[in-house]
Amino acid sequence: MSERPLAIVLRTAGTNCDAELCRAFELAGATPRLVHVDRLIAEPGVLDRAHIIAVPGGFSYGDDIAAGRVLATRLRTTLYPALRDAVSRGVPIIGVCNGFQVLVQSGLLPGPTSGETWPESPAPASIALAANKDPCFIDRWCRVTVDPSSPCVWTRGIADASPDTLMLPIAHGEGRVVVSDDATLEELRANHQIPMRYAEGENPNGSADGIVGVCDASGLVFGLMPHPERYLAWSHHPFWTQLPAGVRAGETPGLTMFRGAVESLGIGA
Repeated sequence: MSERPLAIVLRTAGTNCDAELCRAFELAGATPRLVHVDRLIAEPGVLDRAHIIAVPGGFSYGDDIAAGRVLATRLRTTLYPALRDAVSRGVPIIGVCNGFQVLVQSGLLPGPTSGETWPESPAPASIALAANKDPCFIDRWCRVTVDPSSPCVWTRGIADASPDTLMLPIAHGEGRVVVSDDATLEELRANHQIPMRYAEGENPNGSADGIVGVCDASGLVFGLMPHPERYLAWSHHPFWTQLPAGVRAGETPGLTMFRGAVESLGIGA
């Protein structure tokens, strides 16, 4: 039997999309393993066995202080070396919604400039997730676009998806991407580290440059506000019965994102 890569899905108090992430990896050809952050802090070596790492959405620690802040601080002060080393050896990492907020605050995004090594200590934050432009919780589906030139291993397989299928659900109150300065935004653009943007006429939270998600220069680490793990079947799509039958014969873009990351490892059949 061919080996299936191990996908470690982190959980802690308040995370609520970990089961969906586990199902996504299972369907994509990996073996998911749900691990509490306390276990990882006590035994960072557990991450050495991971082929993929995921930080799920939810409201970790009730979003006390700020969204994702408590979990990010725990990762930044205890697990950053293990996570940094994982990326350095080629482990894809994804953070969804609250997980995106955590990756940004823990120093894993946007990461070092192309060609540079990961720093020994977390770098100061250069991007952040702020309150939506209309200060309310948003729960809806949005059309998105994908940069085909991005190195992101999570989005490579969906760049050619039709606009009606390339939609993802969002559910957040603090999803507006803000960038520290224009130079940082230009660098992200130049390095194609913005793999996904809201389609024209969308951008529900007012993110700079319509940013949906950001990856590091290697394309392994990806954080995004929408939930691809909530789009694993066509019946999840908001108007799936109106889609052409031929389109619905294949995989959803949500599942394709996870399969793309799994297949990029080159493990198993």
